[in-house]
Amino acid sequence: MTPHHDALSRRLDTLETRMTHQDQIIEDLNATITAQWRQIDSLVRQVAQFDGRLRDLGTTPAFGQERPPHY
Repeated sequence: MTPHHDALSRRLDTLETRMTHQDQIIEDLNATITAQWRQIDSLVRQVAQFDGRLRDLGTTPAFGQERPPHY
């Protein structure tokens, strides 16, 4: 093998190693983003439920807090 061929072979090995690491990083980031979106969706649903409950509390008087008939 020539020195030029050895240098190209080393560069190719280095690039393949980097690509393998980058592929793993991309997979890890994708898994993290997917998990975060699931959590965000769950939190959005919870906020919507709480909002509905608060609206119900605002429109329906709580027990013992009804206005007397003379109002």
